[in-house]
Amino acid sequence: MRKSFDLFFVSSNNHKYQEAKSILDSFGIDLGFLKSNLEEIQSDSLRDIAVVKAQDAFSKFKRPIVIEDGGLFINSLDGFPGPYSSYVFKTIGNKGILNLLKKSRGAKFVSVITFCDDATLQSFEGKSSGKISEIQKGKGWGYDPIFIPDNVTKTFAELNNKNKLSHRYKALKEFSKWYLHK
Repeated sequence: MRKSFDLFFVSSNNHKYQEAKSILDSFGIDLGFLKSNLEEIQSDSLRDIAVVKAQDAFSKFKRPIVIEDGGLFINSLDGFPGPYSSYVFKTIGNKGILNLLKKSRGAKFVSVITFCDDATLQSFEGKSSGKISEIQKGKGWGYDPIFIPDNVTKTFAELNNKNKLSHRYKALKEFSKWYLHK
């Protein structure tokens, strides 16, 4: 394992790592990847889930780490699936979400990035408001083929510049400002 990374992204999701690496590279932060299934508590709070995951990751690897937890919050479904987005995606997928929606399609993506090392535990949040498309469009992963950000006509999956607009970008940008000046 290379030892020159600034910190490590811990997740079982390589897609999240690839996005985080691309974004953090643009801020001059060299991000490594440690694949691991982390403890994920059941909670209505993304921040609480992210903090427990970060503490679990640090206890396993004893290196400066960053994790991400996120969710899709659909207005007409009172924020569902929210912090349960991964489970809902695995069980009903994008087609199930599309079938649940009738008229109001407003939604937001929220990402919480949590950093942990032997002295610090710090979280950063990013949000992207938008709406759920009528049909799946594009070949992205997760909910990207059904989420259209505000002021854009394409889904995240169809965009070439998703990493400059996304909730994950916004959270990682805030993290980067803090990390580079700590």
